[in-house]
Amino acid sequence: MNCAVFLDRDGTINHDYGYVHEIKKFRFLPNAIDALKKLSKSRYRIIITTNQSGIGRGYFPEADFMRLSKHMADSLKKQNAGIDAIYYCPHSPKENCACRKPKTAMLLAAKKDFNIALNKSFVIGDKSEDIEMGKKAGCRTILITTERREKNSNADFNAKDLLEAAKCILDGKA
Repeated sequence: MNCAVFLDRDGTINHDYGYVHEIKKFRFLPNAIDALKKLSKSRYRIIITTNQSGIGRGYFPEADFMRLSKHMADSLKKQNAGIDAIYYCPHSPKENCACRKPKTAMLLAAKKDFNIALNKSFVIGDKSEDIEMGKKAGCRTILITTERREKNSNADFNAKDLLEAAKCILDGKA
């Protein structure tokens, strides 16, 4: 079975200005590209799991999300970093779907698609919903505290940014 690092997008990989969907406003967080380079050279699959309720709320079309995702993946590829897949929930919170974090449908789909051992995988995110999803699925969890500055006692680890989280995983400290 494979291992994975499941990453939230907004606030973990890129600046979260709210309903991120425009390429011209997309900015990687400091050290995020370096972290993804390091993870790309490891045995871990790199999979993004992201709630995108702006689609379900009608704030932007799904096509904008797809364009931004391609832009992000292409930018990372140019930097010798990569991602294996992006799973997203396009629903609004009112829809009570199975895929919206903190529910685990995105992780379970990735588990099936990539033959992933969840108990040997990590979830990294900047919100309690990310940590709760990871815990429910049996993953180890790391909370990024850079943008939100929140500490979470439920997370297995806290990190100031994605690079610190990646080093924690790759150095065997997590």
